[in-house]
Amino acid sequence: MTMIMPAAVRDNSALSRFELDAGGITAVANYTIANGVITFTHTEVPPQARHGGIASRLIAGALEATRARSLKVIARCSFVRAYLDNHPEFADILA
Repeated sequence: MTMIMPAAVRDNSALSRFELDAGGITAVANYTIANGVITFTHTEVPPQARHGGIASRLIAGALEATRARSLKVIARCSFVRAYLDNHPEFADILA
């Protein structure tokens, strides 16, 4: 069985956000970076794409990119905070 996967999570550093396209929409996770810490401030998924897992895929990819850049994470966004609470595999990158 072949699954159609959304495009990869990308870091749009010009807009200070991670992005993920799926089904013609773009989900975003806004952030700021200072002193080796990335602070996620807001996650936004258009209403028509909610409850499809796109936000979780977006945050998982953003956290993997964060780890690869050796940054620590602060979650000011409630969605990112909840995701981190449910995914202890990212505990090592919490600030």
